[in-house]
Amino acid sequence: MPPPLITSMNDVEEKRLDAGLYRLLAWLSPGFPIGAFSYSHGLEAAVESGAVRDLISLQSWISAILAAGSGRIDADILRDAHRAAAKADIEALLLANQRGVAFRATAEMALETTAQGAAFLAACRAAWPDPLLDRWAAAIDDGRGAVCYAAGIGAATARAGISLDYALTGYFLAMAANLVSAGLRLGIIGQTDGQRILAALEPVIGAAVAGALQREPCSFGSATFAVELASMAHETQYSRLFRS
Repeated sequence: MPPPLITSMNDVEEKRLDAGLYRLLAWLSPGFPIGAFSYSHGLEAAVESGAVRDLISLQSWISAILAAGSGRIDADILRDAHRAAAKADIEALLLANQRGVAFRATAEMALETTAQGAAFLAACRAAWPDPLLDRWAAAIDDGRGAVCYAAGIGAATARAGISLDYALTGYFLAMAANLVSAGLRLGIIGQTDGQRILAALEPVIGAAVAGALQREPCSFGSATFAVELASMAHETQYSRLFRS
């Protein structure tokens, strides 16, 4: 049966969209101007060496990043920034952000988070102004460091009333989709295989979200040495498509 037609202004009021969902989809869209398409997170070097070469190896590579690599670090930073912003605790937000910037294994991974973080915060504040985000940006401009992308997403989603589990799910999916897109452009998979990978990663992302919600602060960290070595190798790779 087709959905009922909107026939009056009263119907429009009843069908008012969820502003939080709208913003989450906008902020994590590939069209949001942060330049995510220009980063491969070391994948380009892994493809060059032959470590990642097909659907199975790419899926394993992305799964490791989400569960035990930068995805795990970013999830904890996003969580802490979300909780700080929800309480309007600017000092806790600054601390979470500084931690997110510091815990990067390579120069290119640091660039990846800070360049995207600065672009996200600037675009978000321009289109969706918020006093706390303005205060955070002013503190950073006063010498309190760069912007960690995950902290930016955590703070913005909290201010928009988006639940932490939804913010984490969206962030993980956007990260996975960007790495799948990099695999497509590097020529190791096709579009349908890209969707197969995203489908297979659904339980991985679900477990990663659950872990971030339950994890104690003392468990912060990552363990994906192959990814970090690939990122280091990428810094001196002769021919490159990506910035990381």
